[in-house]
Amino acid sequence: MNQESALRRRTSHAWRALPRPRAGLSVGVIGGSFDPPHAGHSHLIETAMRRLGLDAVWVIPARGNPLKRTGTPFDVRLGAARSLFQSRRIKVSAFEAAAGLTYTADLIDHLQMLAPDARFVWIMGGDNLGQFHRWRRWRDIARSVPICVISRPGASPRAGLSKFARVFAAARVRPFAARRLARKQAPAWTYLTAPLNAESSTRLRAMTGQG
Repeated sequence: MNQESALRRRTSHAWRALPRPRAGLSVGVIGGSFDPPHAGHSHLIETAMRRLGLDAVWVIPARGNPLKRTGTPFDVRLGAARSLFQSRRIKVSAFEAAAGLTYTADLIDHLQMLAPDARFVWIMGGDNLGQFHRWRRWRDIARSVPICVISRPGASPRAGLSKFARVFAAARVRPFAARRLARKQAPAWTYLTAPLNAESSTRLRAMTGQG
C-alpha cells in the first residue's frame, strides 16, 4: 500500500465529508480554534471568497491549538461552526481531528496529497500575522500554498513589519491582483483590507465568563 492509499484509508471518514475538487477548483482553507466561531470569521471568509474569486471555502476547526488555550470540547466547537457557516459554498469539516493532525503544515500536506488538482489558498486574519513565524514549519506553509491575510482590528499597522512579511516580501501580491492568487505558485501572499469586524473569540469568551 503506497503512502497516498494509506492516508486515504486512515482519513476515509472525514475525507468522504469533503467535496471532491475538480481540476482547477479554487478552495480557500481556514483553520483555527473557533472557540467560538463568530461574525469576524464570517467576515474573513466572505471577504476572501469575493476578493479572490474562490469556488469554495473549507472551514477546518483544530482539535487543539498549540499556541492558544482551547477549553471548549472539539465537538461543541465543530457544531457551532456548522450552525454559523451554512452557505452551500462553505464546508465545515472535522478532517483535521479525524486524521489526528495538530499543525497547519501537516493539514496542508494532507489536503494537497488527497486533492492534488485543487488550488488551495490558506486564509487567515491579520491578527495572526505577527505570530505566524511561531507556527511549526511556517516557511514550509508559505512555500506550499498561497496565503491570503485579511485585516483585523488593530493588526493592519503591523502587516508589513512581521517576520513573515519581511522574509517573503518578494512574494507579496498586491491587492489589485489578488483575484489571481489561487493560480500563483507558492510562495505568494496578499494582504487585503476590508471594513473591519471587531468581533473576536477572546471577547466572546470573556462575555460568557469562559476567560
